[in-house]
Amino acid sequence: MKNRGLWVTPNPVIDCLGIQVMNRAPIRLHYEQISLLFQKSPFHKPIKRCAVVGNGGILNNSFCGTEIDRADFVFRLNLPPLNWTNDVGTKTDVVTANPSILVNKFSKLMERRKPFSTMIKEYGPTLIILPAFSYLRNTEISLRTLYTINDFDLNSRAVFFNPDYLKNLEVYWKHIGIKAPRLSSGLMLVSAAIEICDEVTVYGFWPFSQDLDGVPIPHHYYDNALPTPKFHAMPEEFYQYLKMHIQGSLRLNLGQC
Repeated sequence: MKNRGLWVTPNPVIDCLGIQVMNRAPIRLHYEQISLLFQKSPFHKPIKRCAVVGNGGILNNSFCGTEIDRADFVFRLNLPPLNWTNDVGTKTDVVTANPSILVNKFSKLMERRKPFSTMIKEYGPTLIILPAFSYLRNTEISLRTLYTINDFDLNSRAVFFNPDYLKNLEVYWKHIGIKAPRLSSGLMLVSAAIEICDEVTVYGFWPFSQDLDGVPIPHHYYDNALPTPKFHAMPEEFYQYLKMHIQGSLRLNLGQC
């Protein structure tokens, strides 16, 4: 599944950059915007042990926090709260920010931006992954997030997935058997981690309402908000994680640490 070009890599010599947004017409970025992007991958290989931390309720009472924080590199999903230290740890090297969270929790960053900057500070010097070029409607809010991070002089950097990489990822997983309209950000992050890291352990990926013992659990470790139906195929994605665990491509943690 190795696939080059995870990140947008503009040419600083030109004045603007045309970027294909998935299967849509190209959009044009001007040099001022290009200069804010990474000129090369922000990851410096080799990274040996990585943890990808999902937000599943199966993390409750897992006591995995210490093990997660011992990883060389920790990926997290969708700006999660870190108050559950014993179960999820605090170390964060990369965290994704879905547009839905930016819209619903922070009013598209069109009003007060201080609450957003306060929350981002909790993660420390972190890379914030934004889906700027996954769909056209995500571009504006992703750029606004990038500007906010820079305007508040936060100790974080915004990074954008290369749309060609996302397109290839979609083709790959559809070929494997995932037919949902959209890949989840969790699957995107696990896929990227496998390419970047020597060893990957996945925590908190469990799309079911009961744990392995049949005990009811919330959807997330911090709330029971259910996902929008029909967009993603979480059980099918979980099946792929299980297959990769059996094959030795990653380690899937489903119990206490």
